[in-house]
Amino acid sequence: MDPSAIIAELATRARDASRQLARLPSEAKRAGLRAAAAEVRARSGDILGANAEDMARAAALTPALGDRLRLDPARLEGVAAAIEAVAGLDDPVGALIDQRVAPSGIALERVRVPIGVIGIIYESRPNVTTDAAALCVMAGNAAILRGGSEAQASNAALHAAFVAGLRKAGLPEAAVERVPSSDRALVGAMLAAAGAIDLIVPRGGKSLVARVQAEARVPVLAHLDGVNHVFVHASATPAMAEAIAANAKLRRPGICGAMETLLIDRAYLAAPALLAALRAGGCALRGDAGVRALDPQVAPATPKDWDSEYLAPIASVALVEGLDGALAHIARHGSGHTEAIVAEDAAVAERFLAEVDAAIVLWNASTQFADGGEFGLGAEIGIATGRLHARGPVALEGLTTYKWVGRGRGQTRA
Repeated sequence: MDPSAIIAELATRARDASRQLARLPSEAKRAGLRAAAAEVRARSGDILGANAEDMARAAALTPALGDRLRLDPARLEGVAAAIEAVAGLDDPVGALIDQRVAPSGIALERVRVPIGVIGIIYESRPNVTTDAAALCVMAGNAAILRGGSEAQASNAALHAAFVAGLRKAGLPEAAVERVPSSDRALVGAMLAAAGAIDLIVPRGGKSLVARVQAEARVPVLAHLDGVNHVFVHASATPAMAEAIAANAKLRRPGICGAMETLLIDRAYLAAPALLAALRAGGCALRGDAGVRALDPQVAPATPKDWDSEYLAPIASVALVEGLDGALAHIARHGSGHTEAIVAEDAAVAERFLAEVDAAIVLWNASTQFADGGEFGLGAEIGIATGRLHARGPVALEGLTTYKWVGRGRGQTRA
């Protein structure tokens, strides 16, 4: 079969399953997810063994990608717990958004409904297999999963466990389909499957997301870069500024919510200590002339650094002229993902929150909180930086659309 035929067959089965899911009561979907989580735990040996195979072939991966790929007993328990967490969330399907009576007298309601068939194209992270599957099922959607070749064994084992749980609970196995090959032509076929797939969600590196956005004939929900900033205002408490900057950069440097650029108000008096604390934590710094005058151990930054998503313990640092300087720098170089300010001046902080154009803006908190689980949304399917449909962490509500329902009494229009 050619790639288009493979995807068409998967999509046909997924469409049938999505229609079944759309009719299911919430408790039936919850039961399916709980059964899937139980199967992940029951098959932990198989899943960890498959992950060991992937890790043995992953020597050429960067440390960040290797960390994303690796599973261990604690992480696998987190995978199962995340499925259960989604099962415990409020079901958005059928929720009433608003209602009104039209001038005609027709009673109108706007209610949430599933999107349909969602294609997820992702790299490295095996947990995306179950996170995406759980979110799609709970929101009444069928999923078609295409993971990266580096995690093929892990993804296959997790997918097998998940659909076994669905089967035990009486839900259609085709609700979560897995593309059976890592052939890149199958990605192209997914992107061209307008009418068969309703939405594409890419999770991966810049090259993958750029390809999806350039080639897709299906609507895409994605972010390209996570060039995130932490701005330390003159009013910031030094201990807080050091703790937030270090956490934002170094807790997990390889995630999309990591800080990549630190902006320091020229009037902030504790800047040398802040720079020293980051270096002591193992962060390589690249700064402008003003920063290097404060700390000669900082390497010179190039123009490319201000637009770089390092995904590594490296940060660019710039001195800026107060809030206006920070806003101007972020407007030039930010990717619309996550931006944070550290400040005690509430008026300055509120202006930052109001004026920064990003999916997530934070005051006195690490950018590493840019995560659906931390927002109380359960497992996220991704973070969207566009301005339409969904923005920020995308979870259950972001995987629904709506329809208008009208109830009349025989009205006709003149």
